[in-house]
Amino acid sequence: MTHLNLTFTILLCVLLTTAGQIALKLGASHPALVGLLDAGNVAGYAARAVVSPAVIIGLLLYALSTALWLVILARTDLSYAYPFVSMGFVLTALYGRLALHEALTAPRLVGIGLIVLGVIFVSQSR
Repeated sequence: MTHLNLTFTILLCVLLTTAGQIALKLGASHPALVGLLDAGNVAGYAARAVVSPAVIIGLLLYALSTALWLVILARTDLSYAYPFVSMGFVLTALYGRLALHEALTAPRLVGIGLIVLGVIFVSQSR
């Protein structure tokens, strides 16, 4: 696997993980489910959450990401691949801002910038 293909595969894995996390967020925070939590019905919440289509999609995306991660680990150093996982923080922050209208404060933006810089440095180290 070439360096470019490996980096692409790692980023695809991060994208799948991020999409899985977003799907889990959407499924877990569905108003009908949150209503169960608000009523103190944790067992009911859990039972309905695990069969939520968004939660199921999220779990499937995580499973696919895990299978791809195994291929990545077989092909490169963990110390090279793992820092790319932090790009998930960047992607979820952007999604949170754009789709969920969450705040991106100055400290968060600085942290995101540092993550991106760190990943750039690591990507040049191979």
